[in-house]
Amino acid sequence: MAVLPPELAEAARHLFGDRLDLAAAYAELLATDGVVRGLIGPRETPRIWDRHLLNCAVVGELIPQGATVVDVGSGAGLPGLVLAIARPDLTVTLVEPLARRTVFLDEAVESLGLTASVRVFRGRAEEAVAEPELPPSDVVTARAVAPLDRLAGWCLPLAAPGGRLIALKGASAADEIAEHAEAVHRLGGGQPVLRRCGEDVIAPPTTVVEVVRERVIAPQRASKKSRRRR
Repeated sequence: MAVLPPELAEAARHLFGDRLDLAAAYAELLATDGVVRGLIGPRETPRIWDRHLLNCAVVGELIPQGATVVDVGSGAGLPGLVLAIARPDLTVTLVEPLARRTVFLDEAVESLGLTASVRVFRGRAEEAVAEPELPPSDVVTARAVAPLDRLAGWCLPLAAPGGRLIALKGASAADEIAEHAEAVHRLGGGQPVLRRCGEDVIAPPTTVVEVVRERVIAPQRASKKSRRRR
């Protein structure tokens, strides 16, 4: 069972408010079906609240009221489903290419009663860009998906001009910014900014890299030579 540790109860109440029971139901899904289906490792069960739910929920402080959010590589719903629980004002699309994960996500959205605000899109980010029912969003989130240069290439096209990529990162965030800032610029993004979310709520806070989509970059066309090779 995914029991909420007493020392985390205050932070959980602060982040989820009157939807704390809903967050607890999701934590239980992760600890049971999520583990059985290989979406969450068995050793993660005792850490579901601090390592996953609270760690993701604090990112909501960077997301404006009523925003549309696309969560790329959603996996078990982290952070997208957590944000949808903590922030009922958001409209969230979970983008995930693997069938076993999207089945779990569909079932979780249904059982948690979130069908009005959350949809699941099975496919890659590149495919989601071409989806007519998925217009550019205010915010694109991703957690532990890829290095910042590749992540920007996948995620920035899903954001509206002026929209933002919010990438949950670890200790290497500053190094990634230094290494990939030029690539992010070429992809239409502004200067990546390192932020710490939930500094007064959880310890350690969540490390995030934020990138604004400043320019729309047209996709490069394959040359005739490269097309012939396919």
